[in-house]
Amino acid sequence: MLDLHVGLLGAGVMAQTHLEAWITLGARVSVYSADGRHTHLAAAHSAQGVEAAPSREHLLEHCTLIDICTPTRTHKELILAAVGAGRHVVCEKPLAMNPEDAQEATDAAARAGVHLFPAHVVRYFPEYEALHRAVASGAVGEPAILHFTRTTAYPDWSSWFQDPSQSGGILTDQMIHDFDYACSLVGEPVRVYAQVREHDGDPRIASGTAVLTHANGAISYFHGLWGQPGTTFRTTFRVAGSDGVLHHDSHRTTAFRVLAQHDADAGAPIPQTWLSENPYASELREFATTIATGRPSRVTARDGVTAVRVATAARESARTGRAIDLTAEEATR
Repeated sequence: MLDLHVGLLGAGVMAQTHLEAWITLGARVSVYSADGRHTHLAAAHSAQGVEAAPSREHLLEHCTLIDICTPTRTHKELILAAVGAGRHVVCEKPLAMNPEDAQEATDAAARAGVHLFPAHVVRYFPEYEALHRAVASGAVGEPAILHFTRTTAYPDWSSWFQDPSQSGGILTDQMIHDFDYACSLVGEPVRVYAQVREHDGDPRIASGTAVLTHANGAISYFHGLWGQPGTTFRTTFRVAGSDGVLHHDSHRTTAFRVLAQHDADAGAPIPQTWLSENPYASELREFATTIATGRPSRVTARDGVTAVRVATAARESARTGRAIDLTAEEATR
């Protein structure tokens, strides 16, 4: 691992997950959170050299890279502050609550000459890496129909998730993983239709469905579920093309495991893999390598904007009951 000083913003579940990955990679880490919880997080990892920073400004002044693992509503402000200080940035998905803010952050990073990496970790899970390689090699011919499902327990470790104005609800917070992956596999999205159903009006227990049409004619179908605490984590994909079908179900392999990591009180189910390096470490390793060598990473800031654009349009479709033309939305920007 290169000599990298990471400034980690946040002290919640994702911050802890990223911290453990950075430690694995041998990075030096300083951490800060506005609620003060960073002092406990740093103390728990003091043996690995993790330090509690006195302020956000301290991180911006002293660190090489800023890793943002804070609530979604804060992402744009923190990205702008970090790139304004000339720092590279990793930001947990989504980049922002709407595509305008995501684009503003991306443009600011480009002007500053620094990297902005959206943390779309699903691309780094071995099953999804294998699918990407297979499709790229022509294993199914021209992909035509794609189907993705994602089932998890509702993320109850922070109250802001239940407010769609802060989290974007299931379409933005959960299903954006598969929106991003489908676009990486078959290209530019042009149209989306979506629905959301909540249990007795409770946004914590919800299902989402979406249909995404791509510029090359491929059609992707998505189903997401936020279930009750204890809901078993499960993902599936199925990609059908002119020459065959590829499919995967995490319930039928031992590739996935889900660990309730970190504080026992958090009870946060974080998907891991049996097969290789922790995907969060793989993701962060690639970002660090890009900074060091200039070698392109598989996820770009533009990808982050596209994912937010699809998720935002999907929310609008679910609200209005009509399909959203993404080319028209893009043309107005």
